[in-house]
Amino acid sequence: MSPSIQKDRNGPDWPLGFIGVAAPGTPVNFMINVDPNLVNDPGQTTILSGAGGTILGTTTEYTVRAEEVMIQAMKPAGHGTQQNTGQVYIVRKGTSGNTGNRDDTGSIIATLFPGQTMFLSASAMNRNVWNPYRYSVDADNPNDGVFVTLVIQ
Repeated sequence: MSPSIQKDRNGPDWPLGFIGVAAPGTPVNFMINVDPNLVNDPGQTTILSGAGGTILGTTTEYTVRAEEVMIQAMKPAGHGTQQNTGQVYIVRKGTSGNTGNRDDTGSIIATLFPGQTMFLSASAMNRNVWNPYRYSVDADNPNDGVFVTLVIQ
C-alpha cells in the first residue's frame, strides 16, 4: 500500500509525508509529494507544461504559509519509521548559478543527524511565516530524508 498524500492546505496540521533523497547532492523540494510540478511555488514564474504541450497550470498569487514547520530526520521502515543512515541537510535554493545542495554551504539552513527533530517557528506576532516551497532536503546517503509537517495558522 502506498502512503497517504494529504492535501489539507487549511490545517491545522498538514503532514507532507516522507521527502526522500534518491541521489545525494540532488535536493528534493518539501512540496514534491503534494505539488510535484510546483505549480503553487511563488518563485516559479513560467507556465508549466506537460507531455504534448499540455498546460499543467501557472503559479498562483497566493501560496501555502505555515506558522511552524516540523522536520524529522527519519525514513520509512517496514512498520513505522527508522533513523536515517547519515546526515540530512535542509537547504534553500541556490543563487547566482549555485547548486543549493549540501555542498553549497551558503544555502544550508540546518544539518540534522539521524533521528533529530527540528522546528522552524514563526514569531509571536505572526509577522513571519514559512513558505515550504522555499526549502528542500539533501542527504549524504541515498534513500535518507525527512518527514515534514506544517502547522497552518
